[in-house]
Amino acid sequence: MSRSTLKTTAINAEIRKAQTAAATPPAAANGKKGAPKNKDKAAAAAAPKGAGEIRIIGGLWKRTRLPVAQRPGLRPTPDRVRETLFNWLGQDLAGWRCLDAFAGTGALGLEAASRGASAVQLVESDAALVAQLHTLQQRLQATAVRVQRGDGIAALKQAAPASIDLVLLDPPFDSDLFSAALQAAAKAVATDGFVYLEAPRVWADEELAPWGLAVHRHLKAGAVHAHLLKRSA
Repeated sequence: MSRSTLKTTAINAEIRKAQTAAATPPAAANGKKGAPKNKDKAAAAAAPKGAGEIRIIGGLWKRTRLPVAQRPGLRPTPDRVRETLFNWLGQDLAGWRCLDAFAGTGALGLEAASRGASAVQLVESDAALVAQLHTLQQRLQATAVRVQRGDGIAALKQAAPASIDLVLLDPPFDSDLFSAALQAAAKAVATDGFVYLEAPRVWADEELAPWGLAVHRHLKAGAVHAHLLKRSA
């Protein structure tokens, strides 16, 4: 077994151990089980519970598995879709500046960092998912990755105009965040940069035109419509 495989196995074991510890309420005094205190109940409810795993497709952390927590609206980008996206973008993202506005499991942003992106900002509003992302960032020693708890659209608005090479947008499918996210992304993305949009339906050029964006590539995989957008001519 290679050193990289051993390191990946250790990372995944530590993450699973941390999740198990967070989800297990402490035993009552004298070895008797009793009702946990209110704060213990709150902590147990907030801890992300496992719903499976996905894997990083390529790059430095190839085959590293990422835990998927059971959280409202969390729907990780499927492996096939991420593989296609990074085939579109090219395998080497050295020097790229990226912002993952709805990070969730971190799969999209960590995939970019694994392929050499120099700065990856993971923005997530769910506190439990943010804690999980911090754990992953530390275990992978991902120095190019910055985890931020907050609103992804606000983070895009705060970014300098035309400063980001790759904006990653994967809002909850049942939300009304798509238009606002696209508008903010259009201002933040570099002139020759890309916006990745994952949505439950196709977004046509006519809808994207007011923000100066156009479809460069499109893929449908099940209920997912994956769009790679660029600035329109």
